Amino acid sequence: MVDIESQLALIRRGVGELLIEADLVEKLKAGRPLRIKAGFDPTAPDLHLGHTVLINKLRHFQDLGHHVMFLIGDFTGMIGDPTGKNTTRPPLSREQILDNARTYQDQVFKILDPDKTEICFNSTWFDPLGAAGMIKLAAQHTVARMLERDDFSKRYARSQPIAIHEFLYPLCQGYDSVAMKADVELGGTDQKFNLLVGRELQKHYGQTPQCVLMMPLLEGLDGINKMSKSLGNYIGITEPPSEIFGKLMSVSDTLMWRYFDLLSFRENKEIARLKAEVEEGRNPRDVKVLLAQEIVARFYSSKDAEMARLAFEAQFQRGLMPDEMRLTSSTSDALRMIAAGGVRLNGEKVSDRDLVLDAGSIVVLQVGKRRFARVTLV
Repeated sequence: MVDIESQLALIRRGVGELLIEADLVEKLKAGRPLRIKAGFDPTAPDLHLGHTVLINKLRHFQDLGHHVMFLIGDFTGMIGDPTGKNTTRPPLSREQILDNARTYQDQVFKILDPDKTEICFNSTWFDPLGAAGMIKLAAQHTVARMLERDDFSKRYARSQPIAIHEFLYPLCQGYDSVAMKADVELGGTDQKFNLLVGRELQKHYGQTPQCVLMMPLLEGLDGINKMSKSLGNYIGITEPPSEIFGKLMSVSDTLMWRYFDLLSFRENKEIARLKAEVEEGRNPRDVKVLLAQEIVARFYSSKDAEMARLAFEAQFQRGLMPDEMRLTSSTSDALRMIAAGGVRLNGEKVSDRDLVLDAGSIVVLQVGKRRFARVTLV
């Protein structure tokens, strides 16, 4: 087992919040592999890089010798996680959940070691729990406590509907931790309420409460909003290698370092060295190529990554433009969009038609909410 300080250095990397670190240190001092839990409701068939932030952290724990439990919420997925939602989220059928779960397993093992990963389904304990058990579980929390949750309180204040089954979701997620005897649970920073419910329920059932590790939400290609298929600013892990490579090359030089922290498996000291080299004059595009190659190789192969690099360089050295360049129907339409503030360049609103940009620059052009293009200026 790796020494505690070295473990903490890797565990802390990219983390938004860790509760409670002193408790985690005590767990690590015990010298046994910790039970690490992360739950995913398979509400869509394919994952994007934003989803992999948590999975990457699970891999960190695996590399440190801990026991990783990848929970597929085939029961909770039918409830629908209301976190961050302003309206009731429609539940999925069991058939939809299971279909999506099969593709999730195929995709996560491109990151996790299948021989060191326990796949769990929460229907295993919720189906036998039954109605009586669910009522008993619901008695462990009050409506007042539920309304402390930000999205619930906002909807209640605005007289927006909150369905009773939505209150069950945090309790079910918390009970997962009881059933799995989790030492650590991973989740996004938007999951804090649910993750803390797990700690409370474990105390009630006589277990040592889990530590909670929250990862930040990864910004998408626009550099502003979280990566999302609905916003079109995502990089899907099943997209063609050349598409993944090109999209990563379109990320801004600043956002690139966040992607390194959250997506790369390079050691902290190597990333620090790359940052220092860029500060001393190395072209950040060269470093971005390393990131793009690493990510493509993870989901395909090193050969695919190299082919994607060569194709990218050939395309832009010849000054060729990608197909998605047709973002507006006419010049007048483009000017109208600029005047209305509907055009962004590298995430910043374009307000001046006479912009001066350096030749060879790679920029991300956004028109409206869902149309993006990466452009090399020649």
